[in-house]
Amino acid sequence: MRIGVALPTDHHQLSREANSVDTLIGQVRELADAGVSAAWFTQRFDHDAITVAALAAREVPGIDIGTAVVPIHPRHPITLSMQAQTAQAASHGRFTLGVGLSVKSFVEQTYGPTPHPRVRHLREHLEALRSLLETGAVDLQGDTLVARTSLPASVPGARPRVPVLVAAAGEQTLRAAAELADGALPILSGPRTLAEYTVPTLTRHAAAAGRPAPRVAAIVSGVVTADVAGARARAEENMAHYATLPAYRAALDREGIDNPADLVAIGDEELLAAQVAAYAEAGVTELVYTQTAIGSPEDERRTWKLLGELAQRA
Repeated sequence: MRIGVALPTDHHQLSREANSVDTLIGQVRELADAGVSAAWFTQRFDHDAITVAALAAREVPGIDIGTAVVPIHPRHPITLSMQAQTAQAASHGRFTLGVGLSVKSFVEQTYGPTPHPRVRHLREHLEALRSLLETGAVDLQGDTLVARTSLPASVPGARPRVPVLVAAAGEQTLRAAAELADGALPILSGPRTLAEYTVPTLTRHAAAAGRPAPRVAAIVSGVVTADVAGARARAEENMAHYATLPAYRAALDREGIDNPADLVAIGDEELLAAQVAAYAEAGVTELVYTQTAIGSPEDERRTWKLLGELAQRA
């Protein structure tokens, strides 16, 4: 099972650095040295995640890179395909594109009204993106999206075809991930939810569509630290808003927990190793670790070292 880490891990520290791109690439180098399988980049309002992933791949060989995740709005699939294929060529085949709808209220507050219905837009976006990545062309007139190419849209060297994963938790987004992408990035989904609901749902829809077994890259959180109370308080602060958002609330309810921070492994090496084992038993193919900076900088390095060791054993 591959184990990766999502960057940046500490948004406040990164904002004070003289050059955030240099900092991120330095962190990727540390992850590779620790034996971690992959570095994933989150999309915010500052650096472009796909660009940094491509740069990191050129600077740091031997580690996979990806995005977890890039919101599809306001990006057009033709533009997104250009970026993703460029990153794949730059990395010589080590790039995975993770995309998602993002929270509706947040997107509309930022960019204005989004196409409706949202899941239909996601499906049309993925359909256009898949055509572009597989054939280098698209001709789609959808209900929420128009995408047509008048010139070749493939990037020489972008092989194998860029894999696409979809941030998903509910039935409709999981179905889109299984039918139109290569798998899912489940969010706030614990081991029980993954084993009893997420993995079976993805597998069923992929099989019905004649698609290969999907990748399941679960987004999880954990840190090795002696300051359990302090790290727990920071995790609660970071995750409090998830408890009120319907899609995430439903995922938490399936797991039988009320506080999102209850999904975070905070403690010694044995506790984090047990979390990794529980997710592996639930049927995920890989893990994407977040919030590794809720302890001290020394705690984060201990966490990366352990994740690298566990990745090498898997």
